[in-house]
Amino acid sequence: QVQLVESGGGLVQPGGSLTLSCAASGFTFNTYWMYWIRQAPGKEIEWVSSINPAGSVTYYGDFVKGRFTVSRDNTKNALYLQMNSLNTDDTAVYYCGKPRDYTTAPVNQNGLAQRRIRDAWGQGTQVTVSS
Repeated sequence: QVQLVESGGGLVQPGGSLTLSCAASGFTFNTYWMYWIRQAPGKEIEWVSSINPAGSVTYYGDFVKGRFTVSRDNTKNALYLQMNSLNTDDTAVYYCGKPRDYTTAPVNQNGLAQRRIRDAWGQGTQVTVSS
């Protein structure tokens, strides 16, 4: 079955950087859109970024544009999220997601509850931004 394993989270000071990785298996990775979502304490799920199968098209939530970069390596079945200029508002558990079948990834904050049920999400990696 589909497996998504996030890694790379940790504790970082404001202004610092982290790169998250998502190792994917159990499906034809290079035919699927992929995406990142996050959930901060006391807040709702937030969509972070999406990338098309070839890695040539990307979308970002407004709160991370200019700071985060999503990428993928289809030869390694890996998804990445490079995070720069981190602030305390970025503290959250970050998840990678695979759309159900060949549907597109999120491009806004709508429908995330349904995607949590229908799509495949990893178990998440904790990112804590604190001084």
